[in-house]
Amino acid sequence: MGGEAAEGGPMEQRAVVTAGTGGIGLETAMGLAARGFGVTVVGRDAERGAGAVERIAAVATGGEPQFMAADLASLEDVRALAARLAAEGPLKVLVNNVGAMFADRQRTVDGIEATFAVNHLSPYLLTESLLDQLKAGGPSRIVNVSTGAIRLAKRTFDAVEPPGGYYGFHWYGRAKLANLAYTLDLAERLRGSGVTVFAADPGGAATDMTNGTMRSPKIVSPALRLLWPLVRRAIERSTAGPAALAARSSIAAATDASLDGRTGLLIGPEATPVPASRASTDRRTVDGVLRLSRQLAPVGDDR
Repeated sequence: MGGEAAEGGPMEQRAVVTAGTGGIGLETAMGLAARGFGVTVVGRDAERGAGAVERIAAVATGGEPQFMAADLASLEDVRALAARLAAEGPLKVLVNNVGAMFADRQRTVDGIEATFAVNHLSPYLLTESLLDQLKAGGPSRIVNVSTGAIRLAKRTFDAVEPPGGYYGFHWYGRAKLANLAYTLDLAERLRGSGVTVFAADPGGAATDMTNGTMRSPKIVSPALRLLWPLVRRAIERSTAGPAALAARSSIAAATDASLDGRTGLLIGPEATPVPASRASTDRRTVDGVLRLSRQLAPVGDDR
């Protein structure tokens, strides 16, 4: 994934990692920096951002890392972030690592249900807004972080919110299903453009989300509630490893030379391709997701 600047010198390998100031995102950023990328991490907290930059700089072998502040729950903030990133020129890697699960239904400043906004609309809007920079940096890669929670997700996308009550775990899986469907469709749209697109399933790690929100039985439907303590403990045992281990799939999707020329793959926890959910390629799912995305987070001339 090398390149040359217009004047003949080597092009800086620029990478962006959202939600990159801690956990899996920080480990992903450190892995990219160790491989020669100049990494920009995105987050809300400047203090955490400064700490992340310090840790990334300690392992960096390429350009200097930097932090950009943005609230990825705000579409206005995402657009402003995209403009700042675009102004820095060609981009080699974009890792949309952002993810959030909420115990109770919340709405963003845009009036959109927060689970769908953060887990899908934010990476959708940022990606679409940076396609020119990614094409200019080609060959380049887009990596969208997925989850196994997709398996328990409702698959209808006639509206942002599915029918029935709010259950954080199921709605999180549904938002990530929307993002996976978009990711695989985008891969086909960009085929031959020099930009390849991957999803990455980290398999989980002990993070603020697994240690906090998932302890509430309210996040699953009543049918699963009695069994939830057992299910949660099983998930926690499988995700108790360090974030560095969970970051392997994202780092591989962003850098593994064996993926050169390939696109539209889901990279699993073992850092190898795995089958994607059949729901993620269902045409009704894809069409519903794209319609909602364009309606709620218009890009460029669609605004």
